[in-house]
Amino acid sequence: MGRKNNKNTKKGKRKGSQKETYKGRLEITRSGMGFVIVEGLESDVLVRPPDFNTALNGDTVRIHVKPNRDGKRMQGEVVEVLERKQLEFIGKLEMNKGFAFFVGDSKNRMPDIYIPEKNFNNANENDRVVVRITEWEQGTGKRPVGEVVTVLAAEDANDMAMKEILLENGFPLEFPEEAMEEAARISDVIPEAEINKRRDFRNTLTFTIDPVDAKDFDDALSIRVLKNGNYEIGVHIADVGHYVEEGTALDEAAYTKATSVYLPDRVNPMLPEHISNVLCSLRPHEDKLTFSAVFEMTPKGAVKKYWLGKTAIHSDHRFTYEEVQEIIEKQEGHLLDEILLLNNIAQRLRKKRFDSGAINFSSQEVRFKLDETGKPIGVVVKESKESHQLIEEFMLLANRYVAQHVSEIEINKKPLPFPYRVHDLPSEEKLLPFMAFARKFGHKFDMSSPEKIAESFNQMLEDAQGKPEQHVLEQLGIRTMAKAVYTTENIGHYGLGFENYCHFTSPIRRYPDILVHRVLLGVLRDNIKPDKKMEQKCKHSSERERAAMEAERAANKYKQVEYMQNFLGEEFEGVVSGVSAFGFWVETVEHKCEGMVSITTLSDYDDFRLVDTEYALVGMRSRRKFRMGDKVRIKVVAANLEKRQLDYEWVLSTTAESFENNNVVEEAPKKAKRKKKKSTED
Repeated sequence: MGRKNNKNTKKGKRKGSQKETYKGRLEITRSGMGFVIVEGLESDVLVRPPDFNTALNGDTVRIHVKPNRDGKRMQGEVVEVLERKQLEFIGKLEMNKGFAFFVGDSKNRMPDIYIPEKNFNNANENDRVVVRITEWEQGTGKRPVGEVVTVLAAEDANDMAMKEILLENGFPLEFPEEAMEEAARISDVIPEAEINKRRDFRNTLTFTIDPVDAKDFDDALSIRVLKNGNYEIGVHIADVGHYVEEGTALDEAAYTKATSVYLPDRVNPMLPEHISNVLCSLRPHEDKLTFSAVFEMTPKGAVKKYWLGKTAIHSDHRFTYEEVQEIIEKQEGHLLDEILLLNNIAQRLRKKRFDSGAINFSSQEVRFKLDETGKPIGVVVKESKESHQLIEEFMLLANRYVAQHVSEIEINKKPLPFPYRVHDLPSEEKLLPFMAFARKFGHKFDMSSPEKIAESFNQMLEDAQGKPEQHVLEQLGIRTMAKAVYTTENIGHYGLGFENYCHFTSPIRRYPDILVHRVLLGVLRDNIKPDKKMEQKCKHSSERERAAMEAERAANKYKQVEYMQNFLGEEFEGVVSGVSAFGFWVETVEHKCEGMVSITTLSDYDDFRLVDTEYALVGMRSRRKFRMGDKVRIKVVAANLEKRQLDYEWVLSTTAESFENNNVVEEAPKKAKRKKKKSTED
């Protein structure tokens, strides 16, 4: 097997032969064959359909593996399904007398689901429905049994697509009835006795700053001047833990999702609307319960003291980011002095962060403008401005101080289990080729320490500002970075330059924040109960975060394809956003929509090969390059909504400039008679 002492491995006898047991995730291909991915194993384990034992694509399973003596791929069988990725599916009903079979739309093969008549829920023959599996006995060979959850409107293709994306990624469309009942029973009235237990900020100037379309206001800021000339700045976070008690059906439903999912036309919330948008949302002119980090700060942004604890607030005003940005730029408006003061301190905190080793990657968010039916009618590019940075810096401050406070606590000479948000150093494997590429543009890297690497990144980003290579260096630089995750092993956050960091500030939409609140409350009340399952909860939260990102990416891709259907046959300027052996991706400048130019459509021009060190496709005869960041002209040739796929075709320019831009000095070969375009859809 090539591994010893694997923590996922148990050995035991079965049917007279030695077999090893592993835990992993099952992936089922379109052909129906399964592969179990086991962390730490060099290769995946092959599982044939008869050995799935009720496991479905994405499920976490326990498998027995036959001894691998002949050097062939390891084969195994599922002996237990540990965790279902998905229990709800979209498909159609095929009716029989007294029962129906549900046939799923999933690209990954799955058995039909038996639906007894009592579970039809008013569905009819051939209706498109959402079905939930209610029972499925392992080891019996029986079909799964299910119930119709929702009948879908056949004409609403967008709604169906968004729901399918959520379900594919393991996010249920509805909350369990028991969780909804618990949420409905929670009173909107805050007892005076509860407020009396807390530090009262209701008479301190407090406000929120959020996106214009936000309904769940997680955080608020308060500010007052102290007698010594310093400022008391409060970062107040919705006290979700007060309403969502550990071990309840509501808590279980929130943990299962672990995050809200933000799609172009909807939010799939982690918590029921009554909690996220009413009870916990820090709406203006209402008393609210909060968990706060309160700082005494000098006008220059130095923290003199801090206090952590439960509070009550009364928000005086609700700002949008746009309103605050206008106040900052025009130097006029409501609460001008307070906004400018907080912005000044935030910018000082930001500068100090970057001076201390945080990496300054710029961020750009692309959103679609939708009509009333959800169809995309335009693109909006949102950039991080000072109003966003104002909130960001104070949230980072609170997150850092909470993590720092808990990191000092030990139980039996061991660190208290706590869900840190960590970010590892970039791997040498990814960093070395990137450094070689950056060197071609004159950027040098100092590898002598992690701090020097971060310093080199920042210097490169500053020097590349406004230059043609800026976009490609930023994109490739981000790809060299490790992924941030939740874990009890506190290795610090490299990208932010923090030794201690956690997520405390968004408990309405992130489950790890609820975990942070619970641990912190135990510390503050000197009632610490170490959670032995904390690392398992961290891994689950990290996995759900990745699934949410996949869902958001798939939904945005669907909207891109839907939008670009309007422009079939039209030509646009674009930027090469990725390269591979089978073609290159282009993002249009005007719409920020990414599509693939297949290498098969380039065969008339030259024999193009991938050159990894150049991040480019290079013509073997002309030496013409399609390199990440290069500007190209493309034609939209196909837009497949079902596959969420855009196909572009490169448009040859006859101007010499187009070749100079790609580092080619000789004349490119003349284009032969164009062959019929092969679609990349397959």
